[in-house]
Amino acid sequence: MITDALLADGRCVDITVQDGRIADITPHAGRLGETHLAGALLLPGLVEGHVHLDKTLMGLPWRPNAPAPSVRGRIEYERTHRGSLGPVQPRARALMDRMIAAGTVAVRTHTDIDDAYGLANFHAVLEVVQEYRAKLPIQIVAFPQSGITSRPGVADLLDAALSEGADLVGGLDPVTIDGDQKGHLDIVFRLAAKHGKGIDIHLHDRDPGGNAQLRDIAARSLAAGMQGHVTVSHAFSLGTDDADDFAATADALAKGGVAILTSAPGPVTMPPVKPLRARGVTIYGGNDNIRDLWSPYGNGDMLERAWMIAQKQGFRSDEDLALAYEVCSTEGARMLGLPTHGIAVGAPASFVALPAESIAEAIAERPRARTVWLAGIKQ
Repeated sequence: MITDALLADGRCVDITVQDGRIADITPHAGRLGETHLAGALLLPGLVEGHVHLDKTLMGLPWRPNAPAPSVRGRIEYERTHRGSLGPVQPRARALMDRMIAAGTVAVRTHTDIDDAYGLANFHAVLEVVQEYRAKLPIQIVAFPQSGITSRPGVADLLDAALSEGADLVGGLDPVTIDGDQKGHLDIVFRLAAKHGKGIDIHLHDRDPGGNAQLRDIAARSLAAGMQGHVTVSHAFSLGTDDADDFAATADALAKGGVAILTSAPGPVTMPPVKPLRARGVTIYGGNDNIRDLWSPYGNGDMLERAWMIAQKQGFRSDEDLALAYEVCSTEGARMLGLPTHGIAVGAPASFVALPAESIAEAIAERPRARTVWLAGIKQ
C-alpha cells in the first residue's frame, strides 16, 4: 500500500500494488500504508528512448572530451580510442543504476556493430540487459555506427545480432555516411522483415535531403505494413523553415506511422514537438550520448531531458511542461510497446515520487530526492 500520493490531476490517493501492478486507486483516507508519501507527487516512470550503453564512460575517472567537426569525424575518433575504455559491462551497469535512480523505468539502447569490433559490444550489452530485464523492459538496437554498405560484412553482422537477441535494426545517415540511400535502406528494411523486428535509424542531416530521406523511410514503412514500428532518431532536418517541406514530410511520417526521437540537441535544429503532434506524428525523448567519447554531457536523468526539451521548444505554460514530461514518459512507453504505462488500475507499478506540487514544478525544479518503483518494488 502506497498512501497519501499526489497525482498530476490534483487527486490525493492511496494505491494498492499487487503482483507488480496497480490493483486499486482510492481517495486518500488518512491511513498510513507501507509507504506514506505525505503528499509527494507520484508520476508515471520516465522512459529512456535512446541511449548508448556501450559508449558511456560512467564509472570511470573523468576523461576530457576531444570534439570533432562532423559526425564522420566523431565516428573515426571513437573507432580509434574506444579500445582504451576497458570492458563495456561495468560502465553499462553504472549508467543503468544511475538512470533507474533518476526514475527511468524502461530503456532502448543502441549498440555499435561494425567491421572493427564485430558483435563484441552487442554481446557485452546483451549480458547486462539480461541482468536488468528482471527489473525493467530494455530493448537493444543493432546499430551500424560506421555505416552498412560502405563497410563490408556489416549487413551480415546486423543479421547475426538480430538472430541472437537484438530487438530492432538500426541505420545511420544513408546518404552522408554510406552515400547509398537505396542500398542502405534496402538492407535495413529487409533485415527487419526477415526477423520481424522494428527499426530505429539515426538521421543527422539538416538540409532538405534529410527530409527527402524521411519521406522515403515513411513510404517504405507504409509499404511494409510497419506503421508504429519505425523510429527515426534526431531528424534535425524537421527543424526546417520551409513550411511546405515540413508539412509534406510530417504528413508522410504520420501516414507511414514513423515516430521521431529527439534528445533536444545542442546548437542544431530539433524536430518541433507541437507541430509534429498536430499532424499526427509521435515524438518521444531520449538522452542519447551520456558522458562518452562523443560528448562530456549527460547524467542519465530523463526529467532533466524533459526540461531541455521544454527549454528548446519555448514551453512556458503548465500544460506545455506536462507535454514535455509526456514526451519523456508515456510517448516513449508507447513506442517501446508498453501501452498500459501510467498511474491507472492494471498498469505496471513502475513510477517515481518526488517533492513537487505539479509536473510543471517537477520539471522546473528537477528535485534530486526521488523514490522509484519498478514493477511494484521500491528501488
